[in-house]
Amino acid sequence: MPAPRYDIIAIGNALVDVLCHKDDDFVAEQGLSRGVMQPIAPDRAVLLHQAMGVCEEVCGGSAANSMAALARLGLRLAFVGQVGGDRLGRLFADDMAANGIDFPLPPIDTPTGRCLIIVSPDGHRTMNTAIGASEYLPAAAFDAAIAADSAILYTEGYMWRTAEPRAASITALQVARAHGRRTAFTLSSEFCVRQHHDDFVALLEGGLIDILFANEGELAELSGLAGFEAGVAWAARRAPLVIVTRGADGAIAVEGGLRHETPAEPCGPVVDTTGAGDLFAAGVLAGLAQGRGLPTSLRMGSIAAGRIIALMGPRLPADEDLAALIEQRLRNP
Repeated sequence: MPAPRYDIIAIGNALVDVLCHKDDDFVAEQGLSRGVMQPIAPDRAVLLHQAMGVCEEVCGGSAANSMAALARLGLRLAFVGQVGGDRLGRLFADDMAANGIDFPLPPIDTPTGRCLIIVSPDGHRTMNTAIGASEYLPAAAFDAAIAADSAILYTEGYMWRTAEPRAASITALQVARAHGRRTAFTLSSEFCVRQHHDDFVALLEGGLIDILFANEGELAELSGLAGFEAGVAWAARRAPLVIVTRGADGAIAVEGGLRHETPAEPCGPVVDTTGAGDLFAAGVLAGLAQGRGLPTSLRMGSIAAGRIIALMGPRLPADEDLAALIEQRLRNP
């Protein structure tokens, strides 16, 4: 195979995150489930946005957050996502360009999606997402052959919410596998796994996923097993590489019967857990793409996650040097 043009291509929802700090009383008053990610209708999103008051707008989406972090680590990247021809869509496209990430799809005449994030005083997040234009990512809108032009294709479970993005993602996974490229998939959320359990199991048992990312709750939902170790064993029989995050207990990976563990690496008090999984995936994928080996890659993910939870929101500040932080931590175990 010829050398790929990209190190990593991601397919994901193109969203703008709208963040604010509120106490748990506000969450209850709005009829929301604390700490849960759930989809909401566009009209409900407008009302909730108004009730949240003064907010910060930051480009987001799970895989897009990972790509923004990967851009700090010097990789060649492309992101396939759908935005609308509105202010938020232009904000998202400009953000991709500023990060040096190729963003091939033109906007459509549908509002750009947004995720309303309410951060509790203890750092937990209540996320409410109106997908918008991302619901209409058609398989025919981009050249699926781009999936063969990347060493790793990464996609998120949120793409399974509607038929068109699901079909686009599956087609890309099939193309990548047919060309001998590695594929990575994140389960995204427990809610997502409950909604699409059989589809996700079919992906694994169909051999389309090389690298599976999950947290403890998502793994339990997918495997249907209460015990953590039983769930890990179940997943390891279905994916060549299984990576599971455990919050303050760090993360584990199982590949070829070998198990690797890494501790959590916080960079200060927990301010906001938004984006922790996204940054963890970015660190791991960067290490794998750079050929650093699984133990080092796993630790890179832990370092990146530890940095983002010390900040507000899922993105690093513009002047943050994530590569330097990772190298410094790796030199000092």
